[in-house]
Amino acid sequence: MARTQMQAEEIRKFIVENIDKHPADIGRLVALRFRLSRQTAVTRLARLNKEGIIEIAGRTKGRRYSLKENEWYFPLAVSPALEEDVVWRENLLPELRDLPENVLNICDYGLTEMLNNVVDHSESATAMVAVTRNALRTRIRVIDSGVGIFSKIQTALGLHDARHALLELAKGKLTTDQERHTGEGVFFASRIFDEFRLMAGTLFYQRIRQDDDDWLIETGDLPPMAGTTVDMQIRNDSRQTLKEVLDQYASEDNEYSFARTHVPIQLAMYEGEQMLSRSQAKRILARVDRFREVILDFRGVTGIGQAFADEIFRVFAQEHPEVHMVPLFTTPDIDRMIARARSGETANEPQQLSLLSPDAVQE
Repeated sequence: MARTQMQAEEIRKFIVENIDKHPADIGRLVALRFRLSRQTAVTRLARLNKEGIIEIAGRTKGRRYSLKENEWYFPLAVSPALEEDVVWRENLLPELRDLPENVLNICDYGLTEMLNNVVDHSESATAMVAVTRNALRTRIRVIDSGVGIFSKIQTALGLHDARHALLELAKGKLTTDQERHTGEGVFFASRIFDEFRLMAGTLFYQRIRQDDDDWLIETGDLPPMAGTTVDMQIRNDSRQTLKEVLDQYASEDNEYSFARTHVPIQLAMYEGEQMLSRSQAKRILARVDRFREVILDFRGVTGIGQAFADEIFRVFAQEHPEVHMVPLFTTPDIDRMIARARSGETANEPQQLSLLSPDAVQE
């Protein structure tokens, strides 16, 4: 590839990567980065605009640049006769066919799994699939007007509130129809896409793959949202593969089994709450005996109580020696409490100790 062509590709990539964060001064940044005149940089931007890669709004000093987005909407009538693979093959694939094979496989998996959930669980008569694509990323949304995924799980499992339903969903192997579903769709979709969002009722759940982080917003001050919206995004040049993610959570002696799960402890916490009691620990432990390895993610948790640690790392561990509990992102205080529980030192202590507050409630 000639030097000038290589530089043109580098400039194009730089613009695509940075235009979202610098819509007004991307021309200046290009000029500085590649030692070009300001006019040459503007000419490069104009060329990308002509090619349909970017859009230009305004004039002279007020000019702003953005990636051009193409959008497609596919309204669907929901019934047992709706075939999600046909929707993928006939509606989405023609618009995405030029994407790399690994990205296509991920989009295929996400769309068909989420649409299958709509058909079998949402109780919605209609659904909408929306695809938004630009030069950097592809976004797929599946929207229904049914009962809402968290409410559905809460009712089916008799849970206290919808937040508990989200925690169970995040663990995987959760389904309200065990004869026809494995409960793996949302778990893996949330891990193969760069960004995964799930909105229903008053809950907004997001997982960012780059940070390997889950977080939850409860919009209790707003009217509950009807139905469920699933929002999935992935970079067009992603090197992630579906097989890599499936293998990450498979058993070492059986690559096809779903044997490892990841539990974000923070999803079980209410605002201002501390993880102190056995009941909180049991909420975390529900159904994890279905896995051989359980990764307990303590990000956002600064300390835990004696009873909480004892229930997980002594009582449960003794009852389920086949399940390997792996705490991650712990603080030194949490490590000490886990060590005490595993050694059995807390087993006969009546006082519940909190590393967070001297006023902790006794169990």
